[in-house]
Amino acid sequence: MKTKKPTIEEKVCTLEIAVNAISGKWKIPIFWQLSQGKKRPSEFVKGIGQVDRRVLSEQLKEMEADGLLKREVFNELPPRVEYSLTDIAKPLVDILWALNDWGKLLIDEQQKEDNK
Repeated sequence: MKTKKPTIEEKVCTLEIAVNAISGKWKIPIFWQLSQGKKRPSEFVKGIGQVDRRVLSEQLKEMEADGLLKREVFNELPPRVEYSLTDIAKPLVDILWALNDWGKLLIDEQQKEDNK
């Protein structure tokens, strides 16, 4: 598993490792797309919108190296590649939904503060 250099050298911080695995401009949108099933690279471009293909490819490679997704290459013409979530990544769907709900709470709190 590819990880960034830890902030705290004396011990392994599992939260830091987890956050590093999903940090990146397009990793969360990629993850949401994959939570709905297998995707081809062109489907990510259509589903995410403003993502650059080079950056998309880089982020997919990082997520594959971190064990979050698997890449399947089909031996056919034209070549076809599909990405899907690994078993270790599937529980992350529920975690991200919980984080999404927490984000809604933050928005509500900010709106309350703005209306004061």
